[in-house]
Amino acid sequence: MHPALNIAIKAARRAGQIINRASNDIELLKVSSKQPNDFVTEVDKAAEKAIIETLQEAYPGYGILAEESGLSAGQDSEYQWIIDPLDGTTNFIHGMPQYAVSIALAKSGIVEQAVVFDPNRNELFTASKGAGAFLNERRIRVSRRTRLGEALIGTGFPYRMFDKIDLYLAIFKELAEKTAGQRRPGAASLDLAYVACGRYDGFWEFGLSPWDMAAGALLISEAGGLVSDLRGDANYLETGNLIAGTPKVFAPLLKLIDGHLPETVRG
Repeated sequence: MHPALNIAIKAARRAGQIINRASNDIELLKVSSKQPNDFVTEVDKAAEKAIIETLQEAYPGYGILAEESGLSAGQDSEYQWIIDPLDGTTNFIHGMPQYAVSIALAKSGIVEQAVVFDPNRNELFTASKGAGAFLNERRIRVSRRTRLGEALIGTGFPYRMFDKIDLYLAIFKELAEKTAGQRRPGAASLDLAYVACGRYDGFWEFGLSPWDMAAGALLISEAGGLVSDLRGDANYLETGNLIAGTPKVFAPLLKLIDGHLPETVRG
C-alpha cells in the first residue's frame, strides 16, 4: 500500500470515530447554516481538524483543500489533499445513516490516492492510481451491466441553487422511463464508491465541489469504469459536473443527458 494512502486511511478512521461518537447524541449537536440548506456542525469541524492534523503530521508541506476550511497550507506544493470530513451532513443531522469521510491526494491536479470511509457500515473504499480499487482490502470492479435499460443510476438533486431544477427534472423523467431506477441518497462520495463496487451502474450530478468527487472518481476509474464532465472530458473537478458508469452504460447515459443540455450548461 502506498504510504500516503495508509496515512489517508488513518485520518479517515480517526474522523469516523468522531462522527460515530457524535451520532449517539445528534439532538445535542450545534448546527449552523453556511447558506440555505447547506449545514455544518461541530462534528464536521472536529472531523476536519483531526484529518488535517493527521495528514500534516506525515506530510507537512502538502497543500490542503477542505470543505470547511478551504485552501490552506502548502499551496505552492505540487501535492494537494482534497478533503470532505463529513459528506452528507444533512443526512447525519437527521439520523439517516448515509454519509462518509472522503480524502483524496492529487499531484499536479491529478488524483493519485483515494479513500472513502463509511463509518456506519465500516466500509473502507480505497484506490491508488494504477493499482486498482478496493473495499475493505478486497478488489472491486464496476458492474457488468451493458444496457442502460437494465441499469440502476445514482444522482443528486439541487439543494442550494435551484436555477437548474427544471433541467434536472427533465433528465430524471427520461431516465425514469429508460432505466431500471434512480436513487438519490444524498452523499456523492458514497454514490461514486457504489458505482465502483457495482451497486450502481452509473451516476450523474451537476454543481458538485472537488471534495465531493475527487476520491470517488478515482475509485471508479481504478475499478474499470468511466468518469467525465458533460463534454466527455476529464474536467469534472473544475466544472463540478460529473457523469460516470460502466463502460457500456456510460456512453448512452452521457448521450441522453447531453440531449437535454443548453450550451450554457455543457462542461
